[in-house]
This record gives sequence, structure tokens and C-alpha cells, in this order.
Amino acid sequence: MDGRDLVRSVSVVGSGRAARGLRTVRAAWRRRRIDAAGLPRRGAERARVPGQVQGAEPGPGGGLIRFGRSELRITVAVNGAVFWGWDGAGPQPSYALVEGPDPDPRAVLEPDKDGGWRVVAERVTVTVSRHGAVQVCTPGGVTLRRDLPPRWWEPAGGGTARWMQRSEVAADARFFGLGGRASGPRLRDGTYRLWNTDPGRAFGPGDDPLYLTMPVQLVVADAGTHLVFHDTTWDGTVVLREGEEGAGSGHDRVGRCEVRMDGGPLRCWVMVGTPARVLHIWASLTGAPALPPAWALGHHHARWGFGSEQEVRRIVAGYQRHGLPLDAVHLDIDHYDDHQVFTVDRERFPKLPQLAEELRRDGIRLVSIVDPAVRATPGNAVYDSGTAVDAFVRDFSGRTVRGVVWAGESAFPDFTRAGVRKWWGGLYEERLGQGFAGFWHDMNEPTSFNAFGEPTLPRSARHALEGRGGDHREAHNVYALCMARAGYEGLRELAPERRPFLFSRSGWAGLQRYGGTWSGDVATGWPGLRASLALVLGLGLCGVPYSGPDVGGFDGSPSPELYLRWFQLGAYLPLFRTHASLRAGRREPWEFGAEVLEHARVALLERRRLLPYLMTLAHLARRTGAPYVRPVWWGAPEDRALRNCEDTFLLGEGLLVAPVLDPGAGRRAVQLPRGRWYDAATEEAHEGPAQVLVDAPLSRIPVFARAGAVIPVRGADGGIELEVWAPARGRTGGGLVVPDAGDGWDEPEIERYVARQQGRGVVVTRAGENGSAEPPYPVRVRGLD
Repeated sequence: MDGRDLVRSVSVVGSGRAARGLRTVRAAWRRRRIDAAGLPRRGAERARVPGQVQGAEPGPGGGLIRFGRSELRITVAVNGAVFWGWDGAGPQPSYALVEGPDPDPRAVLEPDKDGGWRVVAERVTVTVSRHGAVQVCTPGGVTLRRDLPPRWWEPAGGGTARWMQRSEVAADARFFGLGGRASGPRLRDGTYRLWNTDPGRAFGPGDDPLYLTMPVQLVVADAGTHLVFHDTTWDGTVVLREGEEGAGSGHDRVGRCEVRMDGGPLRCWVMVGTPARVLHIWASLTGAPALPPAWALGHHHARWGFGSEQEVRRIVAGYQRHGLPLDAVHLDIDHYDDHQVFTVDRERFPKLPQLAEELRRDGIRLVSIVDPAVRATPGNAVYDSGTAVDAFVRDFSGRTVRGVVWAGESAFPDFTRAGVRKWWGGLYEERLGQGFAGFWHDMNEPTSFNAFGEPTLPRSARHALEGRGGDHREAHNVYALCMARAGYEGLRELAPERRPFLFSRSGWAGLQRYGGTWSGDVATGWPGLRASLALVLGLGLCGVPYSGPDVGGFDGSPSPELYLRWFQLGAYLPLFRTHASLRAGRREPWEFGAEVLEHARVALLERRRLLPYLMTLAHLARRTGAPYVRPVWWGAPEDRALRNCEDTFLLGEGLLVAPVLDPGAGRRAVQLPRGRWYDAATEEAHEGPAQVLVDAPLSRIPVFARAGAVIPVRGADGGIELEVWAPARGRTGGGLVVPDAGDGWDEPEIERYVARQQGRGVVVTRAGENGSAEPPYPVRVRGLD
């Protein structure tokens, strides 16, 4: 045991709480003893490579290629995705996939040169060398990715093999993704761990890993874009090295990626195409993003430490008194009875359903935190009911695993078992009865306070894994994903008429099926502000379109300038939520002075005005997989200047947002993609691609509208209005509108609008199967000369 780890871990729990600190010391020793007895000893290992190719069996969409010491199953699906699995691994079982796509009957496995094989499909060609290198090429023959023959290390006494896969990409390629990374969105040279981790403190750009990791990379190069997903849930690392163009001949010119996993199948998916097409295929594999209710796209206010109904009413009254829109209030663990999940402190919140109803009449919903850990005390109703259905994780000897969390000694449900998910989902009936309309899952990496070692369950803890059986090494990364599934499915059953609203601190590939996520405990400071944007962009490129940070940071007290700049950024992100820790400074806009209050009001009113646009983006994300917030290279990945731009983003197709991420900035440079862009504040036109220097006063951040964009906004009467930005001369524009009822399951039609210049004005029509028609909404044209 490292003494420094002991001191640091106890201080994280709270040096002033001796009893809890002592429990974490006991928990750490207990965890160490369980793993010492329950984990298999690796001992000597034997290295293995595929060997020489021996033959092949064609099959639907590809086939099986046999090597001397392995076999490779390769399939091209009808949606263009390529799958391959070593040692004969197939796509299922998988926690990421909703179902395996059908193979493409036109894709054929055939002999290639030098004794290799290849599969030729409409959008991709995959070649396999006689030694097992796998190469993915465009139909024109340009190589996007080359995976070298893999290597396994197998325990001599049997057991799970470790493996390594090295890959090469183009020298100009840039890496994105791997889940929520504070140092992104572009991932520089370095090692990134794939193990969902609570850092135990507020984090900044240098902290890795964080709460939500995924073995999902988006690789963008001149030759094209591709997404690669290594479908194994085990602990691992990804080492990235960008290429060096002009560095001379040899391997130094290529970009490199090395994936190492502690176990699980060596199998992966590769999707090729434009960024929009790649994310569409990814969503078809892993599931359509959940559609949030309309109110969830408004402004949320949260705090650990509201403390009472009176304090909640005081905060809400402050918003109303200052004319600030508010759509949701979040209650943290302090509203529980002694931190116990699915309970209420009756002294501080004696009439919670009445409070919820009062708030709802004012258009404000209550959102409840939900932690997975259950206090392991007989007489606790949740613990007793869970014990009755054998819900909790056990160790190798069959004893219930106990950890230490906010409620003290706790047990952890095994969400990898269907019956446990059913039991847990039913517990949300109590929350709905208290008047809660939404839920945020926390501490679900899962976190267990340990004075030293990893802050999670023993790696040898047993899990059902849908009947296959296994341990926490395999279940850890999908624990939160399965918890989200339990909550989502329970809410669908308990309140079938309403769209569930759920977001989770941790998760894995496929989390978007059940909801979104947020940054977690991002540190208060300018680096934390920059990390907030990086996390949202990176998660969107991994298929999770709904996310956002703790505006103002989780800890400490932001300066008025930092708070306002964070608030202005948050107003354009999918989840717009202020939040802070128990000991942090206030986060209400009026606490930072009259000037900040006025500018925050402008940002909130603009957020409210853009709600129809955000709702449209939510529907499009569900149908296409495209994130609301996109990197500026989304429509032009071949533009290298845009690929290196990390401080600006697109909100849908129509808007470009350039937040202020540095202190004291009154102006900032903005990289514009190709085309005409209007400054939304001044209506001045700029031609891209170009870098422009624009004003960024404290009152606003720069926002640009694409020429020709048709953007649905909220009009003065509360209905939809079309804001149309004049197309460039000789060109047309357009946009999509998806009107939404707010909370139900109706699938509204996508309305398409076309804008064109006519004389000195602009004409807008609605396109339909039977020709064009007048728009059913008022139209406001901006940007005319």
C-alpha cells in the first residue's frame, strides 16, 4: 500500500469525518483481500499471433479466413459497416449493439494478391494479408486504415487472454472520440485509458480517464472519415500518435494507434463516409438517441445543498423576480433521508409532491438524483426488497459485496441481470409519486470510496452478464449503461405516455438509447471552461448528442467574468445546467452583480428563443444520429484548418458559435467554413473559408448564421417563427423544422423549407411531395443588403 494514496483518499472523503474515513480504510483492505482470493493468478503467459493464412470459407457479406493460430470472421453489413472478429468472434453478445445488421449480399470474399483475401463492397474494400493485416480502403483504393496482425498473451494455465492491436492511418489524420475526454476534442499524442473512473475531485484538461470512456474513435483525414469501435468492455488503453507529414520516408509519416485490452474478444466495427453518414451508421448499430421532453432543452438549476423546500422556493422566486426563464430544478443527495436512495428527508422536504405541483404550474419540473448504492441495513426498504430478489453483486464466495458511499456501508445492484433491472425500474414509482419529472444518475462508474486503490468494486466481484457470468473486470464499464437501461425501461412502463428524461454521469457505447450525460465535476477555472466544450464535442462524435457541463464549474467560486462566459457557452449546448458542490460559491446569476445579471438574462432569453431549433435538432439526432453540437469541420472534413479548430462549434447546420474561453478577451478570431456567414448581432456578412477577427464584448459571444439558413425560433406569441438568413446571390438555402408537442411519443413530420432571393427580397416556401406551398409560420428575413 502506498501511504500517499492513503492520505489522499482519506482527504477526498473528508478529513473532518473520521468515521467515514475509517470506513474507507476498511473498505480498501476488504477490496484488496477479496481480489487477492478471487482473481485468477496470471503467472506465465504465452504470446500468439495469427500465423499464416490457411484457407477461407465465403459466407454472407464476407466469410471466415483461417490462419495457423486463429481465424478471422469478416462481414460487410447492408448499411456499409464492416465487422471483423478474431478467433471467430461474432458481433453478439454485445452491450453496445441493438441488433446485428443484415449482411450485404453483394459483398463477396475473394482471393487477393500474395495469398491474401479481400471483401469488395459498394462503399468499401477490405483486404486481409496472408499474415493477418487488415486494410480498409475507399472504393477508389485509398487506404484509410491498416491494422497490423494482432498479438495475444494467454495465461499458461488457461483464462482470459490479453491482446494488442496496432493500426496505421494517414499522416494528416486527426483522432477524436474515446468518450468524454477533457483534453479533447482533438486527441493529441498520448495514452488514454478505457476504464470509467471517478477522479474523486474536480477535474481539468489534464485528468484522464474520467467517468465515461468508450473504445470509439473517429478518424478524420484528407482521404475520408472513418469510425472504429473495438467492442470489448474490459479495461484497456489506447495510445495515439499523430503522423508527421514531411518528416521523411518511413513509418514516421503515418499516424499510429495501439489498443491494448486486458481481456474480451478482439473484434471491431469500421464505418466509412462523411461524418454525417458515419454517425448515422453508428446510430443504426447502437440505437437511436432518446428524445428528451421539450422542457429538458430549457434552463436547469441545480445545487448540492439546497437543503430545504424553503431554499428551493427562494431560488425559484429569485428567477421569477429577475425575469429569468427557468425550466427545471435539480435536487441532490441532501434531499434524501440520510443519503439513502429512493427516500425523502421529511423534516426538510415535508411536502415535496406539493412543491413539485407548485413548480409545475409555473412551468418548472423537479429532477431527482439517483445513486446506485443502497445502504446495506436491514429495515431499509430498498435493501430489503433487493435482498428478496437477490439483486446485489456478490463476491467469488457468494457474499454480498459492500462498499462505502454517501449512505455508508452499501450494496450494489447487479444491473447486468434482467430481473434486477426490472426490480430497479419499478423503484422509480416512488420518485414519480414525489412529483419528479426527470432523473440524473450519479456515482455509477460505480464509485465506492476506498482509502487506497481503485475507487470502485473489487475486480473479482461476480456479475450475471445476461446469464453468461463473469466478473467486474468485464462488467465495470457497462455498469452505468445497464443502470440507465433499468431506469429508462422502468419509466417507460410506469409513465408510458411521457418521454423519460434521464442523464447519467457514467456510461458506455449505446448510452444515447436511454438518455444523455453531463461533464461531471469539472473544475472551476478557465481550463475547466475549455474542457466543458471538449467533452460535449467528443461525446457527440461518439453518438451521445445530449450533454453539457456544470455551468460555473463544480467547485470553488468563479469570477463574474468566468461565470458569465460559461453561462453564455451553456446557452448553446444541449444540456444547459448550472450546478455546484456543497461548499462552492453561489451559481445564481443575480449573485454576480447587475451587469452579469443583465447579460445572463440576454443569454437565457436567446436560449428560450432557440427552443424550436433545439427541438428540431433533437428530433434529427434521433433519426440520423447527428449531434446537436458539431465540430466546425463537420461539413468539410478535408479542410485541415477546420480540423485543428477546437474553440468554435456548429449548432446544427445553421449556426456557428464562438465562445470566449480566455479571460479579458474583448475580441476573438473565428475560423469560418466555406460560404457566407452573417454575424448574428450585426448582420455583417463574412465570406469563408477564412479567419475573421470580431468583437466579443462581455454582453455576448460571437454567433454566426449560415447564409440561406431557415431557423425555427420562438416568436413573441410563443409560436414558431422562421428566421431566414438571406442566401448569397444566385444561391438557394433552406432548413428543417420538426414541430413537437412537448412530452409525448408522436412522430411529427419533418418540414422542409427552401429560401431563394427574388429581386431585392427573399421568398420562402415549404417543399412537399405535391409541390411547394406557403409556410404556415411567420417569416422574418435577416441579412439583406
